[in-house]
Amino acid sequence: MAEYYPPLAFHFKVEFSNFPGEYQFQSVSGLTVDVDTEDIAEGGENRFKHKVPVRTKYQNLVLKRGLRVDSELIKWCRDAVENFQFKPANLIVKLLNEKHEPLLSWNVVHAYPVKWSLTDFDAEKNELAIETLELTYNYFNRM
Repeated sequence: MAEYYPPLAFHFKVEFSNFPGEYQFQSVSGLTVDVDTEDIAEGGENRFKHKVPVRTKYQNLVLKRGLRVDSELIKWCRDAVENFQFKPANLIVKLLNEKHEPLLSWNVVHAYPVKWSLTDFDAEKNELAIETLELTYNYFNRM
């Protein structure tokens, strides 16, 4: 019987449907889904309220990478935040194995930027300039 080892989380890539070549990120977070519930009181029952599922809610996807001077992805973000022109895109987050092949993939649907930020500049530190892209999206599913 083969031993099971959980996959490592540091070997991944992000593929945008309309930005080929923009896949190297330092971190990805926000692949999270919650189920909202609604409380319903039952007449005569005072010990509890029934909780019924209402809808799913997805957190924003947060992507971090070293600052790129010229990037189609950043032009897309700038169009959204500076010109208020939103062009949603689909993307796939792929967790890779040791052979650089997808082990698991998540399809993120109808994403668009809602925030772009840059790390602080500090002459006392020797660090990379990191840009953070925050995207909202409709939903994701595991492929």
